Amino acid sequence: MLLGLKTWPLRSLPSSLRFLPFSTPAPPLQDPSPISPSDLESLVLRQYRAGKFHNLLPSVVASPSVLLAATGRLLARANPSIPTPSLAAPPFSVDALADELGCGGFDPAAHCATLLPSRKRGEALTLPDLKLKVVVEAVRMALEVVYGKRFATFAYGGRESMGRHTAVRYLKTTVQNPTWWFPVALRREPFGTRHLRRLVAILEEKIEDPALVALVERLFGSQTISIEFGGVQLGRGFPQESDLSAIILNIYLDALDREIKDLRAEIHKKNPRLGGLEENETSGVFHRPIRVYAVRYLDEILLATSGSKLFTMNVKDRILKVLEDNLELKVDKLKTSIHSAVSEKMNFLGMELQAVPPSVLHPPMSEKAIRAKKKYLKRKAAKAQELKNARETRRKKLGLKILNHLFKKLKRGHEFEFDFRIESEVREVFANWAHEVVAEYFKSREDCWHWHRMLSTGDFLSLKRIRDQLPHELVDSYDHFQEKLDKYLMPIGATRDVEEEERLAEEEEERKYAKRTVEDLTELQMRVNAPMELVRKAVKLAGFTNSMGRPRPIKLLICLDDADIIKWYAGVGRRWLEFFCCCRNFKMVKTIVTYHLRFSCFLTLAEKHEATKRQAISHYTKDLKVTDVNGMEAVHFPTEKEVKMMGDQNLSDPKPVDGALTLILARLATNEFSFPCLAHFCGQDVDVHLTCSDVATYATSTVCF
Repeated sequence: MLLGLKTWPLRSLPSSLRFLPFSTPAPPLQDPSPISPSDLESLVLRQYRAGKFHNLLPSVVASPSVLLAATGRLLARANPSIPTPSLAAPPFSVDALADELGCGGFDPAAHCATLLPSRKRGEALTLPDLKLKVVVEAVRMALEVVYGKRFATFAYGGRESMGRHTAVRYLKTTVQNPTWWFPVALRREPFGTRHLRRLVAILEEKIEDPALVALVERLFGSQTISIEFGGVQLGRGFPQESDLSAIILNIYLDALDREIKDLRAEIHKKNPRLGGLEENETSGVFHRPIRVYAVRYLDEILLATSGSKLFTMNVKDRILKVLEDNLELKVDKLKTSIHSAVSEKMNFLGMELQAVPPSVLHPPMSEKAIRAKKKYLKRKAAKAQELKNARETRRKKLGLKILNHLFKKLKRGHEFEFDFRIESEVREVFANWAHEVVAEYFKSREDCWHWHRMLSTGDFLSLKRIRDQLPHELVDSYDHFQEKLDKYLMPIGATRDVEEEERLAEEEEERKYAKRTVEDLTELQMRVNAPMELVRKAVKLAGFTNSMGRPRPIKLLICLDDADIIKWYAGVGRRWLEFFCCCRNFKMVKTIVTYHLRFSCFLTLAEKHEATKRQAISHYTKDLKVTDVNGMEAVHFPTEKEVKMMGDQNLSDPKPVDGALTLILARLATNEFSFPCLAHFCGQDVDVHLTCSDVATYATSTVCF
């Protein structure tokens, strides 16, 4: 999907990138102000006439307010931790750029720098400057307004709040009872001439703007944006070079999405849901209509069906026909094979998918776990009883001390005078204590049995010859007392209540077991796991562990500062945690990140300072705290509390990065003492050898999936 990323030596950088001129001061940011998203949508919709959008390049993309908004988007994307970063003046004239775009004289090739490869078979790398990046972002914003709401609901990637985690959430919650599925594996090929010709035809269906279409063609011709189909099959984790590439890919594959939507509409029409059966499943009648589920994340496509294998083969043939005939794409038919959703695992989005019964995802408690839970509850109740007894003992001692003190005072003839009366408050306190004691007393069956036996056994009033000689009022009072005694203190009633509670608990357990058994026989749900074998191999290949699987130092990082070393490890750790936090076995990934990477960082710091691991841990603490330039402690590595908060219950699509090209250049030397940082128009002054680009971001692409 993306051109192979290689290590480019610093000596191959052109002089224009090594030493950046700052002789001309940046103009102050004045009118116009950046356009808001709602105003941008209104501006684009005003160009809609006769079923097409007209003159988007001179009216929208070339607008100074849109260019300033693109500048703000780049700045916010480069600083995701800052809620609202302040927009500084870009180091070029926005009005001049707008005029150049409006008259059609903007040449992307003149705003690119080419890095030559260090090997003969290597490929050159094209780096756009800041002005070109603003233009690319402005084009993306315009195309997003035009096509954003027209994309299918199952098309993820390159869209706002429609990222990888949202796709996984759809697989978990919506895909039900899949029986067969197949991935659509595209052959690895770059976005060539025939694809560009097809893209131009698609754009001209909605946009009547030859200048904008020509600009998109020049962007591809200058290698400013690049797309490679099928690259994700090699295990790369970054999908596209820039957000413009992502939205262009969505536009190109929109014909496939419409075909899938038509196919699903036909299947739903032929196999409708029968009303009333869902609510009447207790009768033993289950209705599972045939359904087709589709998920597309950029050029990764997965289709699942709940029908027969022959039906799935027909769906596959129809999808491949659209890809090969209409979109002119090459499909690897060997990898695009149908698999059983139950007995075989499927690799999709770098994760393992499998259809399992609900009891696998939500297993019942084992006997050992039940015993442990009962033991814990028993200990908890004993501890609460101990605290209660201690509280009552302290209360009793305090009351006795008060009464003893008052008795001594009264005995000596002292009188107590109070400005206010507290009899009602004291009476209320004692009444509450009495109610609590009585309530706790009635909960004990042994105490109730003891008092019932004491009050009802051996009483002469129960004899008939005695009752005949007594007044009727006394006998009636005695009978009434016995009724109340049997009602409140009779142990048979308490035993009956306990038996009733046990019976209801058993019935509830049987009902849950029956429901769980029926669901296991009739339903299938999606399980998403991280490929732990690949993760362990990646940890080993990256050098975090030795041949025995134990953490080891990385000596190549010793030349860096302590903060840069910690940032490097933090970047790798955060990227892995964000990538796999939607998986069911995320705890295993957390163990790898919080153990192997953290202790590898400690060993690297200890190797640098010629100290032991214990000394490094005591100096940097468990959270790897480091002191910044201002003397403030900063934590870059994910803390244990942050790691515990991650997981399937707290999913949020990570903010998109600027692209893989920004992952290469870590530092650029210059003769100036200080200069304004040019990383996405940051307005801060940085040190001689540093930029505001996060070193942790650069290293993540070499080890992530």
